[in-house]
Amino acid sequence: MASSNPLDSIYFVKIPEGKVFSSAAMQIDPSVELPVQKKNVDDPIEKDFAALTEEQVLSGILTVLAYDKKNANAAYYRKLITDVRPNIKKELAEAAILKTRNEEWDLAEEIWLAVNGIDPEDRAVILNMAVFYDQKADSYRKNSLGEDADAYDDLAQRYYREILDGEKDMPDAYFNAGFFYLKKRDYSEAKACFETFLALTSDLKDEDLGENGLYKKERAQEIIDKISNRNLENDRFHDAYNFIANGQEEKGLEEIRKFIADNPAVWNAWFLLGWGLRKLGRFDDAKKAFLKARECDGGDENADTLNELAICQIETGEEHAAFETLREALTMDGENTKIISNLGYLSLKTGNLEDARKYFEVVLEIDPEDKIARAQLESLS
Repeated sequence: MASSNPLDSIYFVKIPEGKVFSSAAMQIDPSVELPVQKKNVDDPIEKDFAALTEEQVLSGILTVLAYDKKNANAAYYRKLITDVRPNIKKELAEAAILKTRNEEWDLAEEIWLAVNGIDPEDRAVILNMAVFYDQKADSYRKNSLGEDADAYDDLAQRYYREILDGEKDMPDAYFNAGFFYLKKRDYSEAKACFETFLALTSDLKDEDLGENGLYKKERAQEIIDKISNRNLENDRFHDAYNFIANGQEEKGLEEIRKFIADNPAVWNAWFLLGWGLRKLGRFDDAKKAFLKARECDGGDENADTLNELAICQIETGEEHAAFETLREALTMDGENTKIISNLGYLSLKTGNLEDARKYFEVVLEIDPEDKIARAQLESLS
């Protein structure tokens, strides 16, 4: 995560009475210091007030609202900027959505923080913040930036909890949070979110829900049933995942083996066993666990299982089998950069440099910020 402080790019001044900006709506209280955005970070404080622009002040306000939420003058700044630019929240939200779609994560985050600062009580914005950090975490984890991904997951959870713990329920918040907890393997919390979503939408007519709403209800019920049928709410499964995720693989393996003894047909459990073994470098045993996961109901439909299996096959010297496994995984998830990168690494390992180059180029087409793929391409040039 970025270490520089955006607040270092602003300074505060009291604008003298009578100073006129271009907008008639910008009614300045001369007793309140206004934040001014420097044109360049290293610029000195501008002492000639006539040289200040309205845009510098508005940009300074947005920076304060984004990064200094407890500023004593925040309420005044919010009123000032919305008086001058009544549609600014909508415009910035649209820009943030576009930047998120383009995976311009840092710029999108800066804009979302400003939107949230303009109206901290807007629950739709809070939900958007949660979803944004959820997506950003997925992107960073996909690029093997685990610590940053965990930090963004923590931020996503904070915003999800803020909206779920609020006084007014939002069905979509529970639906999105359900998938967040599903990703975290917190199946008990995920199930509770999906059940709440169904409860909140139970009285709505089909025509009011629309096609997307009906799909969400069906999907929520499907996930609830899978969690229940596979006994994934079991504390032992949850503990096993947490142990393995936090580097305590031996404890996690002990817990997941106990779970498998009672639930031998749950593919998720065999996957967890394989993951723990793979992290310990026990690739042959891990490979057997991933193959077992594929034999269970639902286990052959997951690209992550195949990707993990391929990693083990590479380590046990089965390059041809690994190629086949990764290509099959790619048919399930055609834009998964982890899978495509592994095809690139495998091509390098087997001496197919041109194929490796093509795979890493595809990774960068999907994610231009992938530093590992870029470094590999540079080494091949």
